[in-house]
Amino acid sequence: MPRLIERPTVIEAAGNLPKRIEEYAGHVNTGHGGVSVARMVSPSGWVEPGQRPEFEEITVVIRGMLRVEHEHGVLEVRAGQAVVAVPGEWIRYSSPEPDGAEYVAVCLPAFSPDTVHRDAE
Repeated sequence: MPRLIERPTVIEAAGNLPKRIEEYAGHVNTGHGGVSVARMVSPSGWVEPGQRPEFEEITVVIRGMLRVEHEHGVLEVRAGQAVVAVPGEWIRYSSPEPDGAEYVAVCLPAFSPDTVHRDAE
C-alpha cells in the first residue's frame, strides 16, 4: 500500500547563511537509508563548505541558479536543469544570485552527516 508522507522534516543546514532543508524521505523523516529526497531553499549569497560525499547526488533546480564548484571548474545550474555529482568527487554548492535558489536533491544512498565529508571551515 502506498505510504503518504504528510510533511517533511526541516533539517539544519551547513553554510554561511541559513538555508532551509525539507527532507521528505531519508534517514531523519522516513528512516530510508538507500535514498534521500529533500527540497532546499537557499538565500542569495549562501555558500557551504566543500565536500567529498560517499553518495551520488542528483540535484534539480526549480528556481534561480545553483553554482556547483568542482575540481575541474564551475557549473551554473539554472531552473529547469540538473546536475549529477558522483561519489568521491569534491564539490561546493552556493547560490550567488539576488533571488537565491530552490532545488530538489536526491542522494543515493541517503544523505548522512557521517558520509558527506565536508571541508574544515
